[in-house]
Amino acid sequence: MKIAIIGTGIMGSGMADHFIKGGYEVFVWNRSPEHAEKLIQQGATLMNTPKEATEKADMIFEVTANDESSRAVWLGDEGILLGSSIDKILIVSSTLSAGWVDELVGMCAEKRFTFLDMPLTGGRMAAESGNLTLLIGGDKEKLEEIKPVLDAVSSKMFHFGPAGTGTRFKLLLNMIQGIHIDALGETLKVAQNIGMDMKAVGDALADRPGGAITQLAWKCYQDEPNPINFSVNWITKDLKYVKKLANGLETPLLDDTLEKYEDALKKDLGNDDWTAINKF
Repeated sequence: MKIAIIGTGIMGSGMADHFIKGGYEVFVWNRSPEHAEKLIQQGATLMNTPKEATEKADMIFEVTANDESSRAVWLGDEGILLGSSIDKILIVSSTLSAGWVDELVGMCAEKRFTFLDMPLTGGRMAAESGNLTLLIGGDKEKLEEIKPVLDAVSSKMFHFGPAGTGTRFKLLLNMIQGIHIDALGETLKVAQNIGMDMKAVGDALADRPGGAITQLAWKCYQDEPNPINFSVNWITKDLKYVKKLANGLETPLLDDTLEKYEDALKKDLGNDDWTAINKF
């Protein structure tokens, strides 16, 4: 099985690294080729276009930033679809809007291409350790076939139904995680205002209610992460996609959290860790 990774940011690089370590032949493409240099040194082959990377591989993962970058690498003059064939497995692992993923599902179905949406969660640490959680939509039988390959980069997988459902769950997940981070910040603000011992409060909240997001947010509240886990830019983009997915449904918690992240962008904090809103 030959693997192509289209987009070598935090998540794509982590995946490529572990596929290489797993003995797979890996082809990579990135808009800024210098960002793939470390992977080349490890044994990956840098390709000139997404189309060329796709032609070389059996399984193709697209891991770019947003709808715009995704659309460009799938539909461009040298895009993934032009290098595809019915014997390849096409996977979108970016966090994208449900509408754009549905377009991709339709285009791939028309050409009889095998397509799964497989957003990732777990952040930088999971990507770098090969312990990503995969949130999957698509043919379950095909998923069973490729699970041994996916084990190289993941420790847990959830299947939600037809192609497009993995993306929908990822947006819901980022919605509740963003709201949770916002809620922790507000809770700490109240604790500070009433004169509580902030260290004692934060440590206790990390235990009750606890959970990975509370613990991460409290850790980052105390010490700014370097490198970041997930940026203000990315979570704001995802929350906007969720708002579009809600299709007019009233979502006051989401609206409040999205407003705070948009304020963070106005304060030029887009490249800061997504927990930065708790320090306002």
